[in-house]
Amino acid sequence: MAKVFTVDVARCSGCYNCQLACKDEHVGNDWSPYAKPQPQIGQFWCRLEEHVQGTIPKVKIHYITKMCAHCRNAACMAVCPEDAFERREDGLIILRPDKCSGCKKCVDACPYGAIFFNPELNIAQKCTGCAHLLDNGAKLPRCVEACPTDALSFGEEDEMQDFIEGADILKPETGASPRVYYRNIPGKFIAGTVYDPVEKEVVIGAKCRLNCGGKLWEAVTDNYGDFWFKDLPVGVFELVIEMKGYKYKVFHELRSKDCVNLGDIPLEKE
Repeated sequence: MAKVFTVDVARCSGCYNCQLACKDEHVGNDWSPYAKPQPQIGQFWCRLEEHVQGTIPKVKIHYITKMCAHCRNAACMAVCPEDAFERREDGLIILRPDKCSGCKKCVDACPYGAIFFNPELNIAQKCTGCAHLLDNGAKLPRCVEACPTDALSFGEEDEMQDFIEGADILKPETGASPRVYYRNIPGKFIAGTVYDPVEKEVVIGAKCRLNCGGKLWEAVTDNYGDFWFKDLPVGVFELVIEMKGYKYKVFHELRSKDCVNLGDIPLEKE
């Protein structure tokens, strides 16, 4: 049965244990015929990417773990002239170092940047899903085993449908059909702080309405005068801020391609 990786981004604390465990398992260790040793620097078969969104003080950080996606429609397999890639019955794709000629075609073809070239050995290298461990009794790859928050999971595709249904894949436009699924990747946000410039106090309870193509979002400023609209799609928005006794404030054409921090927003009294 095919195996898949799942990643719950909301659970990831950014500890880098997955990345370190991969290095510990593969650097300096020859696991032929699965893989030759991973170089100490320059390659991360499992890597944790930090995503910082917004500007101070409205900042959100999340982390996304990436590894070879063991794609159903693997571009690396299609371009390899040596048939160095082998798909196992469990779905894991192994790049056989004894067959690789070092042509680098797979490195260029991978849409996820998950294949690396080792100039010392003149071969391409990538995540094996720790197949050498799985074939010798281990239940999990090292990256998954090392995750302290259970953000990473690995198992039978049929048994993980509850997670997979509604989950995201990276770069779906490539048609690669990867076997790594993600949940809770944060969307964009629009945020700000509303205050009274005369009283020099924040405005609590101001109504904030966001509109994008007729779809509405609503929020109310909290005890710090802050409002947040989270997990927004990329689009063009209009924001209206209203509070009794104050003139309303309108922001046109707020573009959420990048997260928007409107900063301190003064409201004038009527």
